[in-house]
Amino acid sequence: MLVVDDQTPFRLAARMVIKRTPGFEVIGEATSGEDSITMAQELRPDLVLMDINMGAMSGIEATREIVAGAPQTLVFLCSTYNREDLPPGALDTGAAAYLNKEELGPAVLSDLWSKWEPTR
Repeated sequence: MLVVDDQTPFRLAARMVIKRTPGFEVIGEATSGEDSITMAQELRPDLVLMDINMGAMSGIEATREIVAGAPQTLVFLCSTYNREDLPPGALDTGAAAYLNKEELGPAVLSDLWSKWEPTR
């Protein structure tokens, strides 16, 4: 899994959740939308956990580019927004799912993956 977030504390927390989730491992971390695209092309992760709000390029834009270039890669958007408050365009990026950062845990990650993995 590629973890993308511009905030170090969340990347650390995500890494700990992933470590406790059987069948998952972090293969890379990116701190920007631009870096996430490059790393996704190089690493070919099965899954990208993508923050929405980052510097120059948002996770929304980065998700569109990653999915367009590698449709087999699943992207889960992850932010502090409630689903009904997501920025415009967040739900039509090609992302497989959205989850609130506060809900990220091994059970949620495994459950979301199990809904999408068989269709890949």
